[in-house]
Amino acid sequence: MKPTRRKQLQKDGWRVGSAADFLGLSQEEAAYVDLKFSLSQHLRRRREESGITQTKLAADIRSSQSRIAKAEASDPSVSIDLLIRALFATGVSRKNLAAIIAKPTRRARAEQ
Repeated sequence: MKPTRRKQLQKDGWRVGSAADFLGLSQEEAAYVDLKFSLSQHLRRRREESGITQTKLAADIRSSQSRIAKAEASDPSVSIDLLIRALFATGVSRKNLAAIIAKPTRRARAEQ
């Protein structure tokens, strides 16, 4: 959120916070949610850039197309294990994975 918009909302009596504040998440829980979100975003981007369909990716990792769709949508039922296996199947290296994990998302940076 733009700082000017935040200030205006606060001036008008609104309390401005993050999703983690609203949900009452601990710092660790918020970091975990952010990590899964980041992995999901990168999975979708990488799959599309590689020209791989959800069905093909699912077959490559012995999963289903619907699980890949859920993984890309950051569905909470999807494990980090599935996200990482799918990323590796799209050609992401361990070094690239480390960079994905190390870089906070725009949402996490805004909440800092």
